[in-house]
Amino acid sequence: MRSRQVAVSTAGQAGGNGQRASRMRRQRGYRWEDTLVKRFRACGGWQAFRLGSPSVSLPDVLAVSTESNSMCSIEAKSGTGTSLMVPYDQIERCLQWVGTFDIYKERRAILAFKFLSKKRVGLGRYEGRQLREYFKVWDDSYEPADCVCTYDGRLYARVGGERVELQLRDAEMPFVTGRNGAKARRA
Repeated sequence: MRSRQVAVSTAGQAGGNGQRASRMRRQRGYRWEDTLVKRFRACGGWQAFRLGSPSVSLPDVLAVSTESNSMCSIEAKSGTGTSLMVPYDQIERCLQWVGTFDIYKERRAILAFKFLSKKRVGLGRYEGRQLREYFKVWDDSYEPADCVCTYDGRLYARVGGERVELQLRDAEMPFVTGRNGAKARRA
């Protein structure tokens, strides 16, 4: 009888925990976007903006520098798993914005991935690991496709029903991340 009561009380909490987990994931993403905006603004010569929710068909972050005649349209993903996924429509959205701002000489669609220092190993269970960040420039020779970044920084897409590794170059960011030896570039 006691195990039955535990099962009932656990079942009653499942909906609340699911909502809380969903809210936590969204907040994690917003924090990562906000961090990127602050990093761009701190390096001088750059302005960056969080553009809003995905329902308005905007990239997560837009960063521009009139000094270096550059703009970046960024899709940011953050999580505790071993892989992070970017849907093809979000890549298309970034590419549309890059195509729109032809006034800038250098225009890049960037996928920004942050693997948090805790890894999810079960329902509500985590273990420690190294925090990792990857910044990848989307290559126009690839058609936009759902893609996945793994914890070791490799990217894969599903093309014609098969998993294909994408060879995207690392983005030189105007700031130093301090993680994964990312290099800074002068603005």
